[in-house]
Amino acid sequence: MLSILIPVYNYNVLPLVSELVKQCNSCGINFEVLCLDDASNLYEEENQKINQFINCSFIVLPKNIGRSAIRNLLAEKAHYENLLFLDADTIPVQENFISNYTQEINQEEKIVYGGILYENIKPEKGKVLRWIYGRKREALQVSDRIKNPYLSFLTLNFLITKSIFSEVRFNENIPNLRHEDTLFSFELKQKQAKIIHIENPVFHLGIETSVTFLKKSEEAVLGLKNLVDSNLISKDYVKLSHYFQMIKNYQLSSIISFSFKIFKPLLVKQLVSKKPSLLLFDIYRLGYYSSLN
Repeated sequence: MLSILIPVYNYNVLPLVSELVKQCNSCGINFEVLCLDDASNLYEEENQKINQFINCSFIVLPKNIGRSAIRNLLAEKAHYENLLFLDADTIPVQENFISNYTQEINQEEKIVYGGILYENIKPEKGKVLRWIYGRKREALQVSDRIKNPYLSFLTLNFLITKSIFSEVRFNENIPNLRHEDTLFSFELKQKQAKIIHIENPVFHLGIETSVTFLKKSEEAVLGLKNLVDSNLISKDYVKLSHYFQMIKNYQLSSIISFSFKIFKPLLVKQLVSKKPSLLLFDIYRLGYYSSLN
């Protein structure tokens, strides 16, 4: 009935799998949990214990293949028609998490996104930026998500049928620079695949330091620019590329780029502080995007 697919990289996924197994057994459904480790070097001893569970497996790949390829490989290995993708650094918020998803399984072809939450307790100073960004920009209520159902869809917690996934897979030809989920959602939109948003969230536990998050954000901006320049997504699909196109049309990109290089140290200092501004974070990303041109 249900294949739960978890890509793993340097994370202890045993607690997540234990909770999923407990919930699946409570529902009395046929299930499997497949975990593929993308050639990481941490937590292998803990994660190997997953193989002791019935219908569960943990396999370490011999070499790193990237975020898109590992998700496609998981789907290929799945035995059931219904695929539930979860990121390793998540945990279900509700005890009826699996039950909520199984209720959505029927003859209708669709994708179901359950949402994401961040814990209320504010982390230490060095991780505040990621926490604030997640709570303000990612942890959206269903009423907000359905206003832009494709772009508000994240790939860390969603149910999809194999038949839809066979038509829209993760693109393995793009650089491993993030935004593979943005391209995935854009292609779902192009195919007019139906996305249902429900209130069935997971907590995102793997919060990086602000310094690491800034670095990953720069990678994401570069990845977005690559998608736009390659005409894989439209320029106005994501707000960041849309705003860059506007300042480019007004011939302001060189001024923004120059200003970014001058003020970047001050922006970084503010963003890694205990009270980072999301407005300045947006300005930082727009400035970085401009500097790439």
